Amino acid sequence: MALLSTSLAATGFAACGPDGSVLSPDASLVSLDRWQALRPQQRRSFPPLCPDLVVELASLSDEGPRGLTALRRKMAAYQSNGTRLGWLLLPDECAVEVWPASGEPQRLEELEWLEAGSEFSGLRLELAEIWAG
Repeated sequence: MALLSTSLAATGFAACGPDGSVLSPDASLVSLDRWQALRPQQRRSFPPLCPDLVVELASLSDEGPRGLTALRRKMAAYQSNGTRLGWLLLPDECAVEVWPASGEPQRLEELEWLEAGSEFSGLRLELAEIWAG
């Protein structure tokens, strides 16, 4: 599968918010086929799709129950709107919540790297720098 990567803070997706709002992940991947299926006009603004993979990175501003609760709501919105895989990175805890296409997220701790699996063959995220801050 060919993938198109997006990682700009200004990249948002119009089909992810539960109320039609635009959500902007810290990083994302969209299959090239899905991207090319959009009309040129749709590509120039916030595309009307949810990415295939999203990554959210908890930061100091996300500390406390309200911050993590909001990030988890955002991950659930991605999941319910078609994202096939989500990673919520929690650097202060050296943990990752893996959000599959359906079902409950799984918490993984003290990983050195994270692989996306067969759906995103070869995609591997090294976590040492993230954990180091």
